[in-house]
Amino acid sequence: MGKIWLTRRGLLSLLAAAVAAPARGETPLGVPALYAADSLTGLALRGFDAVSYRLGPEPLPGSGAHEVTWSGLVWRFAGPANRAAFAAAPEAYAPRLGGYDPEGVAAGRLVEADPLAAALHGDRLYLFRGVERRQRAGPALLEAAEARWPVLRRDAALGG
Repeated sequence: MGKIWLTRRGLLSLLAAAVAAPARGETPLGVPALYAADSLTGLALRGFDAVSYRLGPEPLPGSGAHEVTWSGLVWRFAGPANRAAFAAAPEAYAPRLGGYDPEGVAAGRLVEADPLAAALHGDRLYLFRGVERRQRAGPALLEAAEARWPVLRRDAALGG
């Protein structure tokens, strides 16, 4: 096998690509991924079944055999019934605040959330950055985040 040499030009190209590439979990504009999407696969909730959050203590992993595309992302489900329920009313099952952490949204920032740090408040699903944030989230925080969300959503869509 021959040796592979990296030229100065090749090294500079790699460096430029690394600087331009978004961080994991972020869009090309540097905004954390909507609906906790996996940046490599484009799967919403990193492949977890959005309907299953309402059916048990832990979300179920979705299957490639049961997918639907909504809001520009692929959503996976554990079975055809969950897929059909989501397809009929996606906004009822998708996480609130675009899947961003409510504490961050309330503070005016789009903070990536973990689909395994989720909680239902009433009939609304929220994702949090971590378990600690989920534990300290109360009605006042969620109301503040909901109030701030329309402006953050608009600004993120405009790239600013």
